Amino acid sequence: MPAGARALSHLYRPGVEGDNTWYFEFGSFTVALTSRVNSVQKWIPFLYQPFRKTVTRPAFIDFRIRVERPASLRRWVRPQVNFYLDGFAPFKPLPALQAVPLFEWGLNWCIANQYHRYLHFHAAGVEKNGVMVILPAPPGSGKSTLAAALMQHGWRLFSDEILMVEPSTACAIPIGRPVNLKNESIDLLRQLFPQAELTEKFYDTSKGVIALMKPTAETASRVSVGAMPTHIITPRYLAGSALSVRACRKPAALMALIDNSFNYHILGKSGFDTACRLVDQCDCFTLEYSRFEEVFEFFDGLCEGARSD
Repeated sequence: MPAGARALSHLYRPGVEGDNTWYFEFGSFTVALTSRVNSVQKWIPFLYQPFRKTVTRPAFIDFRIRVERPASLRRWVRPQVNFYLDGFAPFKPLPALQAVPLFEWGLNWCIANQYHRYLHFHAAGVEKNGVMVILPAPPGSGKSTLAAALMQHGWRLFSDEILMVEPSTACAIPIGRPVNLKNESIDLLRQLFPQAELTEKFYDTSKGVIALMKPTAETASRVSVGAMPTHIITPRYLAGSALSVRACRKPAALMALIDNSFNYHILGKSGFDTACRLVDQCDCFTLEYSRFEEVFEFFDGLCEGARSD
């Protein structure tokens, strides 16, 4: 296991910095979150409950975050909230009712823009029985919905938004955070997976209606365990379509990875070498789908094929 993928994730409130501060340790990151916003105090413990554990205060914090109402009239009139990283506000304020999505989006921004030990892809990632699938795709392709469905179907979620790969080993590093669901996918997944635990809906965001899905126990309990990618599958949801899986040429798969990397340009040759290694070691496909039962059959077949090899 590469250095940096730490022990079982934690969420705890030691009280030494007040009742409004939480500490998270998930995968390779330690986060301190301070907020007096009611929705944050309600939903963040709910979303990260699978990781809860009583431990001592962390010696090092990667991201010190605050989500708070401004000290102005907008604290009371059409209330807003700000996201702060080490006292700096990288975003414009959002309506107070969007505080929970703002925290999750802001944490994504912190990882993608501030942490370059790993190569980051705008991709989902799932694993089951040693089969680890990277799902690179631009926004709107349905990768978060697909990743959430596969998680509820028994796969372990690495991420629905930012997949991290260790350059020296090409090992995928899990994050295992809540899944960001949008619009129609929220009710669809609630109907298909009654056992899934979601937040309330957050309306009128820049991405439409948002809800967040809690990670499964399988995802949380193995968040310290990386995996070697075996498949690169570029997904696309197409309403009404039958499942279509096509082999993808390696150069096209390489370009799909590079086009969907956040920090490829920062890592330079190391990023290029890592992307090439991933493509060389993986089977590469494109996938169009509209029905999850067909997707599950295909992904279960990948696991069966791995067991028979």
